[in-house]
Amino acid sequence: MKVCIAEKPSVARDIANVLGAKTTKEGYIEGNGYQVTWTFGHLCELKEPHEYNPRWKRWDMWDLPIIPPKYGIKLKDDAGIKKQFAIIETLMQNADEIINCGDAGQEGELIQRWVMQKARATCPVKRLWISSLTEEAIREGFNNLKDQSEYQSLYEAGLSRAIGDWTLGINATRLYTMKYGQNKQVLSIGRVQTPTLALIVNRQHEIENFVPEQYWILSTIYRDATFQATKGKFSSREEGEEFLQRIEGKPFTVTDVSSKNGTEAPPRLYDLTSLQVDCNKKFGFSAEQTLQVIQSLYEKKYTTYPRVDTTFLSDDIYPKCPATLKGLRGYEQWTQPLEGKKLPKSKKVFDSSKVTDHHAIIPTGVPAQNLTDFEKRVYDLVARSFIAVFYPDCKFQTTTVLGQVEDVEFKVSGKVITDPGWKVVMAKVPGDSGESGDSGKSGDTADSGNSAEAEEKTLPKFTVGESGPHTPSLMEKWTTPPKPYTEATLLRAMETAGKLVDDEELRDAMKENGIGRPSTRAAIIETLFKRRYITKSRKALSATPTGVELISTINEELLKSAELTGRWEKKLREIEKKKYSAAQFVDELKKMVTDIVFQVRADTSKRVIIVTEQGSKSSSGSKSSSNSKSSSSSKSSSSSSSSSSSNHSNSSNAPAGFRPKVKKSASPRPKPTPAPAPSTTTDNDSWIGLPCPLCKEGHIIKGKTAYGCSRWKEGCTFRRPFD
Repeated sequence: MKVCIAEKPSVARDIANVLGAKTTKEGYIEGNGYQVTWTFGHLCELKEPHEYNPRWKRWDMWDLPIIPPKYGIKLKDDAGIKKQFAIIETLMQNADEIINCGDAGQEGELIQRWVMQKARATCPVKRLWISSLTEEAIREGFNNLKDQSEYQSLYEAGLSRAIGDWTLGINATRLYTMKYGQNKQVLSIGRVQTPTLALIVNRQHEIENFVPEQYWILSTIYRDATFQATKGKFSSREEGEEFLQRIEGKPFTVTDVSSKNGTEAPPRLYDLTSLQVDCNKKFGFSAEQTLQVIQSLYEKKYTTYPRVDTTFLSDDIYPKCPATLKGLRGYEQWTQPLEGKKLPKSKKVFDSSKVTDHHAIIPTGVPAQNLTDFEKRVYDLVARSFIAVFYPDCKFQTTTVLGQVEDVEFKVSGKVITDPGWKVVMAKVPGDSGESGDSGKSGDTADSGNSAEAEEKTLPKFTVGESGPHTPSLMEKWTTPPKPYTEATLLRAMETAGKLVDDEELRDAMKENGIGRPSTRAAIIETLFKRRYITKSRKALSATPTGVELISTINEELLKSAELTGRWEKKLREIEKKKYSAAQFVDELKKMVTDIVFQVRADTSKRVIIVTEQGSKSSSGSKSSSNSKSSSSSKSSSSSSSSSSSNHSNSSNAPAGFRPKVKKSASPRPKPTPAPAPSTTTDNDSWIGLPCPLCKEGHIIKGKTAYGCSRWKEGCTFRRPFD
């Protein structure tokens, strides 16, 4: 009997249907020589410290670093998981062959390998590797099963990541909690979580310390066109007024008129990060929301595998594209002009050398039906993006006019689209908030679909030598601070390790050094919200006092530097590509953790971090004054891992072995101010962005009279009145 193991029941049912397995049994589906079973995501996790050494259950700074001689795994302590694992274990021990049908990525590989190890499976193992869950893709995948050994480096990279996150998280969290948290509240440190927080804190410092500078711009209006002085900014009003007086009452003369034709290629196809960026900017979706929606579309067979970091398609996808386009419903006005024609095959779209495990996110061609509002919006972006790459480039003409008054030069440029090409497909998307000043796939600039329209400006027809009256003016302006991060710009910063990169090709090259993976970045951001290290106002992210103090207390650059963390991320990718040793990575990580422990233990300063609720103040550099507002230790984070699947619980559940220290004092101390209940005022909006306690999938949003869940349209009934 062949045992197939999928990552969730819905995927197992799809696979069983294709294989002809029809008999449903407890925990699996059987038939036609197959038994198809499933996990529920992670069934196993790395052991807790005290499971290696009972002494490690107690939090003691002098027991650090905690580095087990050999890392082990255990089943999660959950009755449902234990029941399902017992079924899987029995099936695997009696199997002739196991087919790993887990999610086709690093984490999916790790999930199933750990289950097979825990079940002590000894039979041969094959790997199903597919990019969509359509019946055709599943059949094709089973006709091309690979040996598990071909994915050994993928597993080693995932294992190295898990060990790295566990080792750094456990040690750094305990170390900083004992040293700087006064052993009263847990200070959560993570390999990816902390550098991401540092990006937000550093941007916040830039904004707070920004000193605006005044400057002046000289311009003039001639024939309804506004010309700018080519000299640029004037640093003083006196200098600007001197030039203004020089040109007042003098005729404006056109000295040069030049036109240049240009083209703009269609936007790249979506990878997960660029899709999350666009959904945040166009619809205000969080990164986690977008991931949940595109994962749902994938499981419904409407889009391909979502957790990808490439914007290219492999060459073998090209012959399938006409059928995919034909299957799109509601887009006939754009797909019909392509029917019967040979589709263009651009190297900017089809390039197998830029595709490793999975290609860019595209529709499968299965007609999309019964979509939720959120699913419609995300699917629409993916579908239009796919159609647009087969349309011609947008053509435009840029006209530049130079003029002169006395010896002062002026310039104006205009842009006219002569052939919209692909832009007809990328018209304003339904539900788009229209906030294009901070939108698009190009970092902080406007997205390529809207940028040309924003710049488009038709000029009157000018002739060299013409002259006439004009209206000059001197405008006062001020330099502006950097914008706070939004989830969109933060995702881009994580992708490029904090570097601001607009060019798509350069950004592709820097992805190797990004922090986190596309599939985990959303969870990292959600973790920072959950730990109350960051908050959100509209789209702008800001660090809480606790988050700011935590980053200012960390002197070890390896813990908070996005660039240095990006180098570690690159090593993990090289392990996957068989260019770096997993053992060497773990050894280097152990040494780094050991060095950090000794450095922090040797710190003789009396820095203190007080965990605070949103809106309260924290102190550092000395012990807090009696009127400092601090939250109770039960509200502090206790996770030591940078991933969402942490080994420690948070909120009211303290981690194993952690005992808040109560300092005895002869004199009575004032009781800490209790955290206020949520109200309608903005000062108490710390609920916003927290995970929904009911469905566990959405996040809390604010209505007119109560807090609710972002997945209310999907049926979640969570509601908490303000009063």
